Amino acid sequence: MPTITELLSANLLEVFGNRDPASRRAAIERTYTEDVVFADPEGEVTGWDALEAKAAGLVDDAPASFVFADAGPVYLGRDTGALAWTFGPEGAPVARGVDVIEARDGRIAVLRTLLA
Repeated sequence: MPTITELLSANLLEVFGNRDPASRRAAIERTYTEDVVFADPEGEVTGWDALEAKAAGLVDDAPASFVFADAGPVYLGRDTGALAWTFGPEGAPVARGVDVIEARDGRIAVLRTLLA
């Protein structure tokens, strides 16, 4: 079963930072519960397809030089965790945020993204 740290990394790099649709979808199915709830300042969506659309919309529309990177330590609770991140050209991010997750049965059940 993946650790909270591994789930946070997969969320950031294998899903939201992944520009390949097939491997992104495989990572989604491996990392999240089918009924995952994703909430950000734009609203809330539920399920793999909706989460995939959000991830694709972010990276597919961004310049190729834009990447997600972790920006600090992982904060851990029993079934929760948080990780700060940046998005943009390496060394010159244009966006910053924090992902907070709640895990259930070794997968992310709730993902909340807070933006700076």
